[in-house]
Amino acid sequence: MTSNPSPLPVRILRPTQPHFTWHHFTMLFSSTPRGARLARYLAGERLDTWGVPYGSDAHDALTLIVAELSANAVSHGLVPGRDFRLRVSAEGVTVRVEVTDTRGERLPAFTEPSADDQEGGRGLLLVAALADNWGWFARTNSPGKTVWASLDVRRL
Repeated sequence: MTSNPSPLPVRILRPTQPHFTWHHFTMLFSSTPRGARLARYLAGERLDTWGVPYGSDAHDALTLIVAELSANAVSHGLVPGRDFRLRVSAEGVTVRVEVTDTRGERLPAFTEPSADDQEGGRGLLLVAALADNWGWFARTNSPGKTVWASLDVRRL
């Protein structure tokens, strides 16, 4: 009688320094707080799948960037009935986050919040502190703008 040896345990190893070939994720979300939360959640899932594991500094920074840019699109770029678009792309060791809304006349402002403003005005300060680069550009064929930020995941 022959017996099959027990299989060896399988360990999944994740690289500590991911090197992306090229990945991207694009989706439309409702311009509501719920849509912004869902954008953050799905971006976090996708980053983990691409090799930026949950709990890592890079994952935390990137999901915070997604959260802030999505919240800004909902708060300042809202046009009733229109969605915002999240695009997350990874190439080499750089991840780029883009959030597009349909309100072109309200441009991103990088200003210090006032002393009496306890609830807002810090989103782009956080993005600027976490990202290697950030900026914005106007949409060419329709109203609106895209705010973007990029981060080299090796830096964290």
